[in-house]
Amino acid sequence: EITLPDNITSIESCTFFGCSSLTELTIPDSVTSIDNEAFSGCEGLTKITIPDSVTSIGDNAFSDCSSLTEITIPDGVTDISGGTFAGCITLTKITIPASVTSIGEYAFQCCANLTELTIPDSVTSIGDNAFRYCTNLTELTIPASVTSIDHDAFFHCSDMTIYYSGDALDDYIDSNSSKWSAQNIVWVKQ
Repeated sequence: EITLPDNITSIESCTFFGCSSLTELTIPDSVTSIDNEAFSGCEGLTKITIPDSVTSIGDNAFSDCSSLTEITIPDGVTDISGGTFAGCITLTKITIPASVTSIGEYAFQCCANLTELTIPDSVTSIGDNAFRYCTNLTELTIPASVTSIDHDAFFHCSDMTIYYSGDALDDYIDSNSSKWSAQNIVWVKQ
């Protein structure tokens, strides 16, 4: 158990790295940034409240928080950095706000129990391996605002239906058609 004081403005890199017995934490409203690997490896963390004051979440900030089941990203955050939630194997639901414009590489890698995810219209890019091994994510809607998806974004996401609109992704889908067929990923244009 830990209580953070109301006067801190950031949780710096690796602050709680590997604190495997930490189960719950409320971050005070004074905090505006959570830096790289701040909570990485907090295996016992089941609940964390991130206030609306937070506008920046660093790479691998919550990676390998294997007991975290649900998280809400505040409205001020503009990008989900590389590996932010990688290895959060019990994460079932995540809410991405309309302020987010990019989903970084490996952002949700190995979130094997993630079943519910909505990508808002503000997102323009999805990084490589972003949803790698998200094996229970069976449906995903990608808005027309997304104009680029990097290499292996959906690696090992078999039996998945991806709904998309617009023409920006047509070349990407066509050039990887054998990969989609092998993984039983179906792209449906709306």
